[in-house]
Amino acid sequence: MPGITREEVAHLARLARLELRDEELDHFATQLDDIIGAVARVSEVADQDVPPTSHPLPLTNVMRPDTVRPSLTPEAALSGAPAQEQQRFKVPQILGEE
Repeated sequence: MPGITREEVAHLARLARLELRDEELDHFATQLDDIIGAVARVSEVADQDVPPTSHPLPLTNVMRPDTVRPSLTPEAALSGAPAQEQQRFKVPQILGEE
């Protein structure tokens, strides 16, 4: 597999508007080549009989039953509110929209 060249790293750095010194170009070229090689090795391992997954373990959603329990009435909930309107808390408008 051909390695990534320092000219390609310099081109990527220009596209990303990064200013790199010569020794950084060589260093990053080596690192990027190692990363590309690792990705290629992973691609070789993944085979057609391995299904794609989003998580290594099966996930189940744990839900509790939705049961009605005693709660505050609207009047009790709004009893300490400084302002209310149509059984809702009234707050100052923060956006300039209607």
